[in-house]
Amino acid sequence: MYPKLLQHLGFKALASTRAGFAFSQGRSDPSVQTQEMLGHLSELAQSTDLPISADLKSGFGHTPEDAARTILEAANTGIVGGSIEDASGDDADPIYDIGLAVERIQSAVAAAKSLDFKFMLTARAENYFYGRADIKDTIRRLQAYQEAGADVLFAPGIQSRDDIKAILQSIDRPLNVMMGLQGVRLTVAELQELGVVRISLGGSLARAAYGALVRAAKEVQIAGTFSYTSEAISGKELNSIFS
Repeated sequence: MYPKLLQHLGFKALASTRAGFAFSQGRSDPSVQTQEMLGHLSELAQSTDLPISADLKSGFGHTPEDAARTILEAANTGIVGGSIEDASGDDADPIYDIGLAVERIQSAVAAAKSLDFKFMLTARAENYFYGRADIKDTIRRLQAYQEAGADVLFAPGIQSRDDIKAILQSIDRPLNVMMGLQGVRLTVAELQELGVVRISLGGSLARAAYGALVRAAKEVQIAGTFSYTSEAISGKELNSIFS
């Protein structure tokens, strides 16, 4: 399981990926339901000593009450943080009205604060994921979520160094940036220099692993060779990590 691998490599904190979980089940990202995701989070939390923050999508429902309930249920799995996004799941109107979006974050914040441990709540502005490359509206949303009490702010899909700078100049909460997507390609050092304090990889590690599997299978199928094994981790090392 990937938490053990990443802990073995020396990472100090982890974030879950709903897409990666869905792909591991041979399913699409949107098909994962609440109880399935909560069960998966419990397994992740039990597999590592590292703190885990979870992708909780839109709170598995449209209302502020749904967002609050999801935070409380997720906290019971053993994770210590999670994100709520402002994507509606409606192709015709993919981003919630800012008024409802703020109410949802406020409810999630209240739920997080009711816990007997610090639960790090991340608020996500999803404009860039849904073809709305509007930096002004994205900043306006992040500022509103900041005022609603979010601990961390996140705008996945932002596409340039200038976007990151503009956001950082407009907020006073930590900014999470996602790497591993098309668009902005910066190093960890470059992101740190800009002032980014948290970096997410989304489902890119899972996609990289599946990409390697597909390339290896095609090599066997088409070329009849097995050179892919030169880059494979050994069974001995995996047995050692997972023991």
